[in-house]
Amino acid sequence: MIKEGSLYPVYVSFFPPWLHPWTATPAMQRLKEIGMNCGLEYTRYPIYRHLTKPYSRYEHSVGTALIVWHFTQDQAQTIAALLHDLSTPVFAHVIDFLNEDHLTQESTEGPTRLLIEQSPELRQLLKESGLSVGQVCDYHQYPIADNDSPQLSADRLEYTLGNALAFQAYPLDRLRAIYADLIVAHDEHGQPELVFRSFDRAREFARLALINSWIYVADEDRYAMQRLADLIRSALRRRVLTLEDLMTSEPQVIAKLKQEAPSAQAWDAYCQLHQLRRAAAPGAEEGWLQVKAKRRWIDPLVLNQGRLSMLDPFYEAEIERFLNQDQTIWLNEILNK
Repeated sequence: MIKEGSLYPVYVSFFPPWLHPWTATPAMQRLKEIGMNCGLEYTRYPIYRHLTKPYSRYEHSVGTALIVWHFTQDQAQTIAALLHDLSTPVFAHVIDFLNEDHLTQESTEGPTRLLIEQSPELRQLLKESGLSVGQVCDYHQYPIADNDSPQLSADRLEYTLGNALAFQAYPLDRLRAIYADLIVAHDEHGQPELVFRSFDRAREFARLALINSWIYVADEDRYAMQRLADLIRSALRRRVLTLEDLMTSEPQVIAKLKQEAPSAQAWDAYCQLHQLRRAAAPGAEEGWLQVKAKRRWIDPLVLNQGRLSMLDPFYEAEIERFLNQDQTIWLNEILNK
């Protein structure tokens, strides 16, 4: 069954039946309650308050798997793509801020193999499929599933199209046309990559990707993620939360935070975040933060022509502006009066 309201019908004409048991495992089902927006959807910042639809790590993971299946018809690569976010904790990359790894955002990927090995359902499916844990525990080994930025992979493609739908209500027929323009070809290093046949489609996609890139490093995102990381760190110190809780679900963790007065107050204040003030230096008041974040961007390849940044001077300039964003500015929330 193709899920209504998702991008699944864009990625495949029908859902491969063999994939259903994998998506139904408890390890995968947990991701339905882990959001793609790293806790920002709980705030009142305008762009998140007006999200057109929820977007979970589960939906993203299944979508990434369907893209890989469409382009490779390879079961091992598809399952590796499906499981690539298996170890994502609550609020996702906020925990990288907690771990002080937010500039690389790799600290939460390590347990993937262990979680697969600890899942009897996944182990049984691997046995039935004749696959090993090593074939599916690291999607980085498959260039179509994942590759180095700014190249285009199934992972980056899925969250770019998914966020275009969630944040911009971008028309499905336009997203379908972008997807249909892609093929697998070799990049400048001889590695397989998702490549656009049309310059115009590449440019349309790149505009969506750049909007997404700016959202991920917006002042509001950086500030709120650090605030939520600090909130969780404080709750861990007071034993309101445990590290094990971070691998449950967001509703469960929020419920625990609400059971203790200081945490409940801090969570409520976090949910009320709605507008920032900015300064070259911190003011005398508490709460000023200077937060840096990982820059994610995509420079799509156009078949037999090269990277878009080489073909479009405007896009090259926009990428340069993005990469030179000032992240040294000090941020603080404007309190409700």
